[in-house]
Amino acid sequence: MGEEKDLTRRDVVKAAGAATLMAAVEKLEGAPAIQTVRAANDQVQFGMIGTGSRGTYLLKHLKSIDNGRCVALCDIQPQNLDHGVQTIGNNPKTFKDYRELLVQKEVDAVFVTVPLFVHFPITRDALTAGKHVFCEKCLVFKPEEVHALRSLANERPKQILQTGLQRRYSYFYQTVKSMVDKGILGNVHHIHAQWHRNMINKPSTLWTMKPGGESNIANWRLYRSMSGGLTAELTSHQVDVSDWMFGASPEFVMGLGSLDMLKDGRNVYDNIQLIYKYPEGQKLTYSSISTNQFLPYFNGNRPEMGEIIMGTDGTVEITVGDDVHPAIAWWYREPPRTTTVAKADEKKKETFVAGATMVASGGANGPIPIMTSDLEFTGSESFLSREVKFARRWLTSKGVILQEEQRNPVDRELESFFQSCRDGKRPLADLEIGLADSVAVILSNLAMDEGRKVYFNEIEKLGRETEAKKS
Repeated sequence: MGEEKDLTRRDVVKAAGAATLMAAVEKLEGAPAIQTVRAANDQVQFGMIGTGSRGTYLLKHLKSIDNGRCVALCDIQPQNLDHGVQTIGNNPKTFKDYRELLVQKEVDAVFVTVPLFVHFPITRDALTAGKHVFCEKCLVFKPEEVHALRSLANERPKQILQTGLQRRYSYFYQTVKSMVDKGILGNVHHIHAQWHRNMINKPSTLWTMKPGGESNIANWRLYRSMSGGLTAELTSHQVDVSDWMFGASPEFVMGLGSLDMLKDGRNVYDNIQLIYKYPEGQKLTYSSISTNQFLPYFNGNRPEMGEIIMGTDGTVEITVGDDVHPAIAWWYREPPRTTTVAKADEKKKETFVAGATMVASGGANGPIPIMTSDLEFTGSESFLSREVKFARRWLTSKGVILQEEQRNPVDRELESFFQSCRDGKRPLADLEIGLADSVAVILSNLAMDEGRKVYFNEIEKLGRETEAKKS
């Protein structure tokens, strides 16, 4: 067991970077095309590659998803594999080599929940084996993988490839996106986002150095050879929100990153600050630090992460919920626009309201909670039902009642993945969204490493030399 606990990066690279699956695939009857959903109960039968912290978290949620069924699990560490089996609880087949899982005919779809540096080779092999794939963010690690995965996935348009960006499946975030698109916030030109953690006073078990340093795969998040650092682990979620709200990818990124406090042998930055400029001049300003978790949104009621989406007519503060904290979305309306006109005869100034007046429940000085659907007015309510909704809205605006997502976005993204496997519809977080997110991470780290403004069109050249040599 001691040997198993000391698995190295070399072991993982050997497993994921050996000859691709083709030799094993040739043992099947003909080359795989696309795995079809054929379970009698119409459930998508899935396997999971990687049953560590993230994989086990997803398995906890997958237990309650009716349109999918776990039939296989894989991990190179026996203790992780055992934990995965105990978590899902339905006696799936188990494997140490992921390639053995991929040749199982009953596996329709695969979850790739492994360290970032092996996302691409495993996703590549899963697609080659004819499986649908759900790959956690970031979808790829290196520039050359951006081009290679796009090419491979586009050759297999009937296979579903979904990226784990759960905010795309949040009712609250979807509501805010609708507000942006309908102009309710006016011209949205600025977004602020942060994800702050205090790893000095309260170390995260995922980010604490374990014995063995870079040779221990358990430390993969702490080294450049395997990880994109804070940018990949945290910024990736929030730059995706910015892309979504602005409806575009950035034009360039600039930033500062340094390793100041967590000097335990890691070589990823422990604090980063980034500015993204979008084609129409919109900007995302971003901060992630490791020495303080205070969040100056929501009256300081929540720690760590959130976004502020700012338009000419209003602002939204928003953060995703998790298994402990509920989602929050507060809408602040800007004061009514005013026009000052000078009368020629009296040379006096009068102010005229040029926009809608404030509703009594909100205004520039207080937030209006963005309601879940159970508090929306349909017009068919009885008098009593209407009064109850008014009361609950007022209590929510005062913080007495907490807002709640209709469903956890993680559950929604998992269920949606299985549905896409069945009906072939494009996922909300599809290939291009996942690649755009990965490109943002790659180029953000490059901007901080080289201390310069990095343009997003540079990705077209980055990695091409490596890709050409391999071909």
